[in-house]
Amino acid sequence: MFVAAAIAMILLAFALPLVVRAKHVPAEEPISPTRHLEERKAAVYENLRDLRSEFQMGKMSEADYAASKRDLQAELAGVMVAIEEAERSGKA
Repeated sequence: MFVAAAIAMILLAFALPLVVRAKHVPAEEPISPTRHLEERKAAVYENLRDLRSEFQMGKMSEADYAASKRDLQAELAGVMVAIEEAERSGKA
């Protein structure tokens, strides 16, 4: 009895992939053309938060903080302009 149940389970495990059809698999959601820009924007915001906390903890000088913050803000501005251009051109 146990052997028959084990054989039935093995046969079911091998047969199951054969009966699953594409209609049973959920459709992939479309990839946004600005997705990589949105991810970069989120990363820059996170870097700005980390930078501020490191400055507040005294891990960097005010000059280093100001320079790093300026660089990150410039990068963020470029990313946001790219996102706006993509949305205006109808690619988003």
